[in-house]
Amino acid sequence: MKYHSTRGQAPIADFADVVLTGLARDGGLYVPESYPQFSSDQWRQLRGQSYQAVALAVMAPFVEGAIQPDILKTLIDDTYASFRHQAIAPLKQLDTNHFLLELFHGPTLAFKDYALQLLGRLFDHFLQERGQRLTILGATSGDTGSAAIEACRDKDTIELFMLHPLSRTSEIQRKQMTTVLSKNIHNIALKGPFDECQTIVKALFGDLEFRDRYQLSAVNSINWARILAQVVYYVYAALSLGAPERPVSFVVPTGNFGNVFAAYVAKRMGLPIRKLAVGTNKNDILTRFFDSGKMRTDTVCPSLSPSMDIQISSNFERLLFDAFNRDAARLAATMATFENTGTFSVSPEVLSALRQTFIGGRLDDVGITAVIRDTYQRTGELIDPHTAVACAPHLLQHLMAQEPGTAVVSLACAHPAKFPDAVKTATDLSPALPAFLGNLFEREERLTVLESDRAAVKAFVEERLMAKQSV
Repeated sequence: MKYHSTRGQAPIADFADVVLTGLARDGGLYVPESYPQFSSDQWRQLRGQSYQAVALAVMAPFVEGAIQPDILKTLIDDTYASFRHQAIAPLKQLDTNHFLLELFHGPTLAFKDYALQLLGRLFDHFLQERGQRLTILGATSGDTGSAAIEACRDKDTIELFMLHPLSRTSEIQRKQMTTVLSKNIHNIALKGPFDECQTIVKALFGDLEFRDRYQLSAVNSINWARILAQVVYYVYAALSLGAPERPVSFVVPTGNFGNVFAAYVAKRMGLPIRKLAVGTNKNDILTRFFDSGKMRTDTVCPSLSPSMDIQISSNFERLLFDAFNRDAARLAATMATFENTGTFSVSPEVLSALRQTFIGGRLDDVGITAVIRDTYQRTGELIDPHTAVACAPHLLQHLMAQEPGTAVVSLACAHPAKFPDAVKTATDLSPALPAFLGNLFEREERLTVLESDRAAVKAFVEERLMAKQSV
């Protein structure tokens, strides 16, 4: 399998190079040259198999030529061995045709673990195979950071620098990052919103001399391996609910668009997905796009669901590339317009085609609180604010009205204990952290606060790496 940049000016790469490179050298995102197609019989053969077996079958065509099947199987088995539920990604029924896909049974209690625990192992495998070291530079609005740190801590092949917006994550999200004191982990808190963290990371990847000197790579969902690992739980959920005979729709709380794009990939592979509902909080750039066909950035407003406090959804570029019939020049020109002006529009024809699969829906903080309270009162389930967005009544009603009998799956992307204040406000209950994290608030923290400035971040990274090299 070969991979192409969405902007068309970077070398074609295999899976190993895509994993180690992250962002393409032309600023684009890597996508596979084609989507493998699974027949109805192939989906049926996977039904009832373990999560690990489904993962192996789904990933194998995408890594062909880069990893031997037995090695891929070992990496997958090792990845999910420590997850704290036998099903790995269990489903719970909340109502007629409405299900909750629990994606918080990994080590950091968020859906990012499903991809990043694998990505850390892929990094280590390829680097040891090549005798190389890597500098990982990432940005997080909350959960990516802790999941990446947990996956990469104490690895001799990796130095990891993670940027997060100062005072704009939950306390638990911050502490899950900053209490990891491994020598190869460097936490940076920037005085600005997440979008500025992400912009600085992308700018440093665009500094090719700096990038090559320190062998930069990415753990954000701009890294294709992240998307690939997330495709698996959509397949697993759909098969568990009767696919391919029974169609499924998903409601995905969305910030950077990577998670919902993974569902789109599953659909492109032949999984019978009817609709994908893109759930946003009051930072609703994606809902506005699917309503109007116009993408326009606005001010980021802190919310109860901080992982979605985003105005630039990096992975949307991958969807747009397909929507433009893989016209890299058209895509590059559109992204240049967006980067220069903060806005772009698509034609009515492109918007209509996207609406065949996607709808958008917004839930503000008042609505989030109401959904957390109502879900608990009706079902006894405590959900976090991001999951509440995926349970927004107007989205569920819209999907269920489209085709009666279709299973609708809301993604539960984080454990409620990661956002105790929001849950307590809604339900008057304080969700407890799992026992293995019980002393989190007593652990020592280590982080560096920097101005939201590219030069400051670059200097910090260089200083730390030079100090390591001189030891």
